[in-house]
Amino acid sequence: MAPITEVTTLLGLTLLASVSPLLTLARLWQLKEWRWDRLREHLRSFGILRQLFGITRPVLIAAGIALGHVGSMRLHPWTLVTLGALALLTVIQIVLRRQPRPVWTQKALTLTGTAALLTLIAGLLLIQGEATHVLLPLMVLLQPLFLALAWILWKPVDVVLKNRILGAALKLRAAYPNLTVVGITGSVGKTTTKELLAHILKRKNPFVTPEHVNSEMGVAQWVQRTLPEMGKEEERLVIVEMGAYRKGEITFLCSLAKPQIGILTSIGTQHLALFGGAEALVEAKAELIEALPTNGHAFLNGDNEACRTVAKKAKCPVTLVGTGGHLDLEAFEIEETPGGIRFQIAQQPFTVPIHGTHNVTNVLLAVAAAEHLGIPMQESADSLRSFVPIKNTFEVREEQGVTILDDTHNASPASFAAAIEWARSHPAAKKILLTSGIIELGEEEEKVHTKLGADSAPVFQEAIFTGKHSAAAFERGYGRKVKILGKGENIIPPGSLLVCIGFVPQSIIQRILSSQQTSKPANNASSSIF
Repeated sequence: MAPITEVTTLLGLTLLASVSPLLTLARLWQLKEWRWDRLREHLRSFGILRQLFGITRPVLIAAGIALGHVGSMRLHPWTLVTLGALALLTVIQIVLRRQPRPVWTQKALTLTGTAALLTLIAGLLLIQGEATHVLLPLMVLLQPLFLALAWILWKPVDVVLKNRILGAALKLRAAYPNLTVVGITGSVGKTTTKELLAHILKRKNPFVTPEHVNSEMGVAQWVQRTLPEMGKEEERLVIVEMGAYRKGEITFLCSLAKPQIGILTSIGTQHLALFGGAEALVEAKAELIEALPTNGHAFLNGDNEACRTVAKKAKCPVTLVGTGGHLDLEAFEIEETPGGIRFQIAQQPFTVPIHGTHNVTNVLLAVAAAEHLGIPMQESADSLRSFVPIKNTFEVREEQGVTILDDTHNASPASFAAAIEWARSHPAAKKILLTSGIIELGEEEEKVHTKLGADSAPVFQEAIFTGKHSAAAFERGYGRKVKILGKGENIIPPGSLLVCIGFVPQSIIQRILSSQQTSKPANNASSSIF
């Protein structure tokens, strides 16, 4: 058996070297709500190696294992060197605050802790084997397996706890009969519409689901935290955002929230791969409208054909809003200005400090629902002048002399197309697209990206993809080569427009902008910053 100091050293370095990919995957999976189907689609689209390990770690591991087999020493120096280098990479990322990490909920702590324990057990087994210690660096690459095993091991407990939480939330909601609940869903725009409506209704002091809370568990836990703050007979307004990735999930959310008012922002192709087809997606979004009582009210985007189809399923009165004419509430004289969007509803002018004319329908939905709840249109117009845009959701800002359109929170084909149209009218001398592409589109993926490439061709002088995902399909429509991040220089001159869409971390945007400060003239170009 190996000396205790040798075992401790090897296990300590192995665990430290594994921390970075473990935390990175835990953070990503948590963002995907610990759902295997969403994580699978993300990794299928972007690739597991680049997402979790980068390039340096796999190269170090391959070299360390190869060199570790040279010679006959049990504890080969190359094993220690490799583990030490990998551990140092983790420390550097943490010190520089570049290491992604999950929000430390009980579930995140349990799963990452279990994965770390599995790493130690596997490492100990390797150390006891003859010469198998050279395989210890592989523990870094096995973190997805260990985290997946932890997820599987804890799944039965998770199901029991989830059912207990959901059941308790259903029982608690039933004890508050005087709530007026607004449910909001849609492929895109539901968070923006929720925040617009909450802003208009602020004098009514509504309870509103916070950012990123729209799933079954998220809403159930929010209900348990929020409802006890009020009296059981109190009349109160509640606004609930409802997300879904498969049929039946909005039905459950409706059984929990019991909405009397429903808002459907749009139905597109977002998350199509998870739903299994366009028909299933439409049926899932229709669950909110079908759940409304006969004395309720539905508000739908009349510019969206699928929404108009869903309107026929309502048992209650329906209001269709939009810009296309012959609707119940329409916006006219729509204009994009440096400070946001401007338009008219009837004779009432609106100026809202958000960008993208596609957001006009979101404003219309919020205004229509607010009017139904007793807020005059003029009051809505006055209130919306002070609306604060949602960060990373069609957000326009300027950094280092570059105008940035940041739509990296939750991009969709519709918002991608809206960003192209917005960029078309922007006066910047050079327009550059930075995107990851869009995931979870299923069979529509290639078709959608080819169309987006064709639409982008007359607008953007350069298109940069963060990875190869969908780049080839986009390139076919774009008609010329796109750049892959990290291959060649990506210099953004001052005065340019940088449009960022999709899964693009803020760190990447900042690194590209910082390249302006360190780059040399084009005829003496430096190597890639990545």
